[in-house]
Amino acid sequence: MTTSDPVPKRSGLLPEQYRDRHIRLIADELALSAQRVQAVAALLDDGATIPFIARYRKEVTGSLDEVTLGEIRDRLTQLAELDKRREAIFTSLEERDLLTDDLAARLEAAQTLVALEDIYRPYRPKRRTRATMARERGLEPLAALLLDQDPGTDPETAARQYVDPERDVASIEDALQGARDIIAELISEDEDARVALRRLFKQQARIRTQVIKGQDQAGAKFRDYFDWEEPAASAPSHRILAMYRGENEKLLRVRLQPPEDEAIRVLQRRFVQNHSPAGRQVSEAVEDGYKRLLSPSIETELRGELKSRADAEAITIFAENLRELLLAAPLGPKPVLAIDPGFRTGCKLVCLDAQGALLHHDTIYPHGGAGGGAKAGNAVLALLKKYEIEVIAVGNGTAGRETELFLRNLDLPGKTTIVMVNESGASIYSASEIARKEFPNHDITVRGSVSIGRRLQDPLADLVKLDPKSIGVGQYQHDVDQTALKQSLDDVVTSCVNVVGVDLNTASEQLLTYVSGLGPGLAGNIVTHRASEGPFASRKELLKVPRLGPKAFEQAAGFLRIRDAENPLDRSAVHPESYPVVESMARDLDCVVEDLLKDQVRREQIDLQHYVTDSVGLPTLEDILVELARPGRDPRDQFTAFSFAENVNEIADLQEGMRLPGIVTNVTDFGAFVDVGVHQDGLVHISELADRFVRHPGDVVKVQQQVTVTVLAVDLERKRISLSMKEPGPIPLPGASS
Repeated sequence: MTTSDPVPKRSGLLPEQYRDRHIRLIADELALSAQRVQAVAALLDDGATIPFIARYRKEVTGSLDEVTLGEIRDRLTQLAELDKRREAIFTSLEERDLLTDDLAARLEAAQTLVALEDIYRPYRPKRRTRATMARERGLEPLAALLLDQDPGTDPETAARQYVDPERDVASIEDALQGARDIIAELISEDEDARVALRRLFKQQARIRTQVIKGQDQAGAKFRDYFDWEEPAASAPSHRILAMYRGENEKLLRVRLQPPEDEAIRVLQRRFVQNHSPAGRQVSEAVEDGYKRLLSPSIETELRGELKSRADAEAITIFAENLRELLLAAPLGPKPVLAIDPGFRTGCKLVCLDAQGALLHHDTIYPHGGAGGGAKAGNAVLALLKKYEIEVIAVGNGTAGRETELFLRNLDLPGKTTIVMVNESGASIYSASEIARKEFPNHDITVRGSVSIGRRLQDPLADLVKLDPKSIGVGQYQHDVDQTALKQSLDDVVTSCVNVVGVDLNTASEQLLTYVSGLGPGLAGNIVTHRASEGPFASRKELLKVPRLGPKAFEQAAGFLRIRDAENPLDRSAVHPESYPVVESMARDLDCVVEDLLKDQVRREQIDLQHYVTDSVGLPTLEDILVELARPGRDPRDQFTAFSFAENVNEIADLQEGMRLPGIVTNVTDFGAFVDVGVHQDGLVHISELADRFVRHPGDVVKVQQQVTVTVLAVDLERKRISLSMKEPGPIPLPGASS
């Protein structure tokens, strides 16, 4: 510990000085200028959202994208939490008169929570340890003497004077043991020792798992980890999370340790000066300090780091999958007949208009026998004609393929398309408060069918009504840090909603909630205002919505569309703050704004440099020009219908070597799951994704991607399907030797 004189009160850094330091640190970490990071921080402080900053403040940030903006926001939050902990430590030290100038300077300089805690550890209020009890027995001077390791010191002779039965030191060995306990604790609290051991653990620790005795049967799903070992530094996230889950379920024992002899040598080189009798006492204390104190402590730290790393990787995969699912190609505004299939209970069907409004619902029994199929077929054909429906959406759950086959055997009108729809989460929506509020007079079966149909019309608009964790595209989503997961998934949903844009006059309250600057309260107010006052005729009418002020308008307006607005810019992604510059462009070309949208020749005559000002730069002007060329255009892909292979409806129909069409349903860090239409997704292991090395499955496939796979193996008992996306080899000639 420092011997500096205690100081009564520290002045410390001012909040703005901390903030300046944070800005510089983040700039260094992200290889950005401090000016750009400062600009982002100021915008965030002013209430700007990441989609708004990324889209409409490019001049200020130097065109930083949403990913980098999110990293800056998250790092600012982390550093603010670090400062909060730093202040708590200062308060604790000041209250106990332990704060010195030297200690204050070291705490001020700490830039990570680990470094901060290492500095504070020797001063932290302690529970009664073996070392504190030894100090109470007056053995600290003996510990200091041994730690000096003077070759002339005889430990037993020195310890004899501390023997005092009244102080619970009954023998020389009791005195030496107490002194070693004090030394062991000093070693365990040494900042440099912890740094050195932390480095060793990170580089050489191995993660080992064993099944807990008697749990072989209960832990069968963790059989791969009954006796497993690998380097901790390279263990993939899915295995780390699996091991931790097995441990949490009290089925596995998990240890993270480097070679013990090497760890002890690291400490001995630091603390043992010689092989004198006193040096041997210190060596013994070093070994005890490592095994009893340091090893468990650093292992706990490494466990946390591995968990954080695994969480981050799993959350990233989940977020990428969710983005692909939310931005899946929409069918668009077309009437749909949607069916939630079933055998015994029948198929629940609904007819939706082009905007997704419920027109009709019924139950048919195509799989019931005794003429039920013919009756059901006639009902479907009548509904297709009555509501002018060209697309039928069929849920891919139980009886899905059978219902699809039933429909294909009908004499459907020539343009009718049948589409299988992933119904993950539809049952959760149907039982939710949102669904009950939307359809108070219909049961969950009707609501589920509506969700299937709407998911085909516009996946984004329907899926925002669900908790993303129920959609089925994650990996160990219940094991990862739930706060970090929610932040990441909320960011993805918000990003997707704003990049697509929202129709102000048709969007649900849930969809509006994710629009930049709105949130649940204002979204509800917009829907209420729309219901009482009628559709919005212009963006500026948003300012009539209760509690929607200029700031919310600034953040939200550019992401809201009014499809039939009189002002054509209200139909586009051009922000209202930029309307004057567009109108100026039109005047300079002696035309109206509508002409700019329609006439490419006129747009090509615009000299953007002529409109650059202190507040409007080229990035914004270039975005405006792009938007004028395709006002309000949906950035998602065009919808293409997909069909599974005929006569392959259940897992028993699969045979090795079959080539089948499929849809990617989930991407993990070990492969991709593909639906081939048999009610059980198959796994394409990362090694089977391509005829080349694949670093990560996400580099090759995305959720909702249409692929062709080869069946490698089928395990009917465990319902496991192994698939490959590699190009099939040449077919051997009859009689050719293998």
